[in-house]
Amino acid sequence: MLAALVDFLNAPALAFGAVAASRAELLGAVLGVWMVLCNLRVNALAWPLAIASSLLYLPVFWQARLYGDAALQLLVVAVACWGWWQWLRGTQDGGAPLAVHFLSARGRLLALTTMALLWPATALLLTHTTDTDVPWWDAFPTAGSVIAQVLLGRKLVENWPAWLVINAVAIGLFAYKGLWLTVGLYALFGLLSLAGWRAWSRLAARAAPAT
Repeated sequence: MLAALVDFLNAPALAFGAVAASRAELLGAVLGVWMVLCNLRVNALAWPLAIASSLLYLPVFWQARLYGDAALQLLVVAVACWGWWQWLRGTQDGGAPLAVHFLSARGRLLALTTMALLWPATALLLTHTTDTDVPWWDAFPTAGSVIAQVLLGRKLVENWPAWLVINAVAIGLFAYKGLWLTVGLYALFGLLSLAGWRAWSRLAARAAPAT
């Protein structure tokens, strides 16, 4: 049953010159754009959309031997469940409902340090446990996405510049693998990341206590 579902999802749905996409890639892309638009508006609907899009992209990345990104989709589902709860019930220091805010200087240092450790750890894991031909390249968006998802779940503005860097690297990776629809999707994600960064920065500035 599962194998039949995977075959159905990986069947061609779009072919236009060099651009070809499976049903899973096409539907996952549509839901992914919808998800980011909801994130821009701080709409909690983004989280179930993230879950659905990630589950659709899992067979896409696995078939392309992007095992880091494939495994990431399962982690994204888990983090999305947590993020969904945070947006609906999460609180800030003092017990106030969770609002869009900036990361502290200490938090930024922690995020960068975590990335510096998680990226090589993920690359080495992929090198020694899979037949991927791009372990380090695959590991960067995999590790970075974990951190960015956590930042997003806590409504931290810095998730947007993090996604901007991740999307830029992912565009090259997916172009190398011939996933052209996903290349276009991540280019759009990059533009939306800039818009999200600007919009959330304004929200955080308005919410910040006056000094």
